[in-house]
Amino acid sequence: MKILTLSALTIYLSIGNTFAQKFDLGSWNILNVKYAVNSKWSVFGEAQLRSLKFYDDFHYYEYKGGLNFKAHKNLALSIGTGSYQTYKEGGDFVVPKNNDEFRIWPQMVVYQSIGKLKIEQRYRAEFRFTSNGYRNRFRYRLGLSYPFGKENKDYKPFQISATNELFFTDNEPYFERNRLVLALNYKPSKTTTLQLGYLHQFDYKINDETGRDFLQIGYFIEIFRKQTTNNTADTDIKDN
Repeated sequence: MKILTLSALTIYLSIGNTFAQKFDLGSWNILNVKYAVNSKWSVFGEAQLRSLKFYDDFHYYEYKGGLNFKAHKNLALSIGTGSYQTYKEGGDFVVPKNNDEFRIWPQMVVYQSIGKLKIEQRYRAEFRFTSNGYRNRFRYRLGLSYPFGKENKDYKPFQISATNELFFTDNEPYFERNRLVLALNYKPSKTTTLQLGYLHQFDYKINDETGRDFLQIGYFIEIFRKQTTNNTADTDIKDN
């Protein structure tokens, strides 16, 4: 019995230690600025900085920009491009890089509302010019969001959201990644949004960016053109 107890304790401690080593909460930081030209057209710029541990082992950054067109109250079209840089694990920006990538991506977002609950479906195609050659990737994201709190003019200050996104390629085994995000957004004003969230992703076939669990912090700014009329607060699910 003593041997069995000791063996069970050893296995338990080994499993616990392995789990603790594998669960590293990284950081995922977003700064996004959008300029609304009018009620239909807008441009945006965004920068992201990520680390594999809690503000340590920084391994990834990106910067991108693009154009949005609100084709219908339930449909938005975008085109974006940017630079995506992935470094090796084991420290801050360890070289040589895992990936040096330039990317072009068109996307379509379809909206639907059931009462206060907002449903979004995002379809994105990515044309990726990487340091390991050209690749295609296709992404589908389903998101739910719900605003709450005391209404301030035309918007509520708080919003909870949940999204799940699938990543596919046109090469076997086709499925690459599943990404889940749970977030709380706070709008101190019509033009700014602060985001705090948790992001978890499962990688099946990823050979550049890594990491499973992240604390997500975002700061989103929207600037309206003075001549623009009917400036409504942005309540869309924030990008990632």
